[in-house]
Amino acid sequence: MINYDLTRIRAIIFDVDGVLSAETITLSAEGEPLRTVNIKDGYAIQLAQKLGLRIVILTGGKTEAVRLRYARLGVEDIFMGCAVKVKAYDEFLERYGLKDEEVMYMGDDIPDLEIMRRVGCPVCPKDACPEVLETSIYVSHLRGGYGCGRDVIEQTLRAQGKWVMNEKAFGW
Repeated sequence: MINYDLTRIRAIIFDVDGVLSAETITLSAEGEPLRTVNIKDGYAIQLAQKLGLRIVILTGGKTEAVRLRYARLGVEDIFMGCAVKVKAYDEFLERYGLKDEEVMYMGDDIPDLEIMRRVGCPVCPKDACPEVLETSIYVSHLRGGYGCGRDVIEQTLRAQGKWVMNEKAFGW
């Protein structure tokens, strides 16, 4: 269980590679990365959005397929091509008037550390790098790309009394 007052969380920010997709990717003949995604992560993301929890994608990648995947799940805040992620994070906080302690961030590698050291609730998949594991207050029992996103969303919605509570849970 996440050792944090999850009723305070208003937004969950996810890195993509190594978090919402597995750490190994296939390359197309053109050199484009082809990622896998987890269906249960997708269900939880769209449900969280419908229930008022802001889900954010913040990635260094620039693949259009990633933008399309999360936009189709209802994610409005998709930051791509972020060489220095904290700049997009600050923009996001300002846009919605959020405080660090109202944000959960799930990352897995060094580029995520700057934000993870600021948010109230830093979390990671079980196969994150050692520095991220040390920074996280919760380490999912699942690897990146294998449902760790669903894990933290479900815990947050349960803590807020919103998990599978009404008809919004039974559709896409």
